[in-house]
Amino acid sequence: MTFDQIIGNLKKKIYHPVYFLAGEEPYYIDEISDYIEKNVLSESEKEFNQSVIYGRDTNVPAIISAAKRYPMMSSHQVVIVKEAQYVDKIETMLPYVEKPLDSTLLVINYKYKKVDGRTTFSKQLAKNGVLFESKKFYENQVPAWINDYVKQKGFRISPKATAMLTEFLGTDLSKIVNEISKLILNIPEKAEINETLVEQNIGISKDFNIFELQNALGTRNILKANRIATYFAANPKENPLVKTVIMLFSYFTKIMIYHQLTDKSRNNVASALSVNPNFVKDYEIAARNYNPKKLILIISLLREYDLKAKGVNNISTDDGELLREMLFKILH
Repeated sequence: MTFDQIIGNLKKKIYHPVYFLAGEEPYYIDEISDYIEKNVLSESEKEFNQSVIYGRDTNVPAIISAAKRYPMMSSHQVVIVKEAQYVDKIETMLPYVEKPLDSTLLVINYKYKKVDGRTTFSKQLAKNGVLFESKKFYENQVPAWINDYVKQKGFRISPKATAMLTEFLGTDLSKIVNEISKLILNIPEKAEINETLVEQNIGISKDFNIFELQNALGTRNILKANRIATYFAANPKENPLVKTVIMLFSYFTKIMIYHQLTDKSRNNVASALSVNPNFVKDYEIAARNYNPKKLILIISLLREYDLKAKGVNNISTDDGELLREMLFKILH
């Protein structure tokens, strides 16, 4: 079942006796578990019929024992196992999963791991309950996710603000949601989240970030690139060279892909590069400034400085100096 299907059924009061929520992305696991914790039982029912236990402090027999209790003055009881990835031999719950108690909602939060779908345990989970895998997001999926999430909340977000959040927060959906929640508190309903708002409330500079560095390199703006390099050198903790190199590697790889496209229409380029259509023009400009031969040299250069940033063939040069040196070579 998908996340939307699970939440949709819960809202309709269609319950299952076991919810096994696994996977590398904790956000959706927490959303489902929290919804059950907050909404299945009334406040008066929760006192006797809802329990939360932690994987580090329990075992399979204790979980089964809790799940087999009958509810008191309620049609259901809820048992939530948090941090279930720490429960030893959780697959030995199979006998209970094969014959679960219908009056119990047993919610197992099995974060950062997944269950082998070929096992009897997983097949019985899918047959008699809900087996949900929350897959880790790739970075190119995050901008669209941010746009959809903001839209669901009744707001809009500018492409640059989306890019800044993606760059700064990565693929951690929980962190992204927390930061967007802060932004929403500071604007009227249906307003737009823009880069200035992001800068003021999250601490991401709209002028000195990897997004602006890419733009400076793409347009061969040497002065702007050097200013950003100076800012990064002064703030190494927030702008480690290893992360900068990874982002630039992705950027120049996309320019290389652009050169290979036969259909350079706006929508096709946006799809091929996994970027917002508003940024296609930037890649057109960058492609004019960097031919494929130059791009091959730059990608090789980035690999070299990635190793230097990790201490290979580099004894004492700090990140700031390495960055300036690398940018000089890219731009000249």
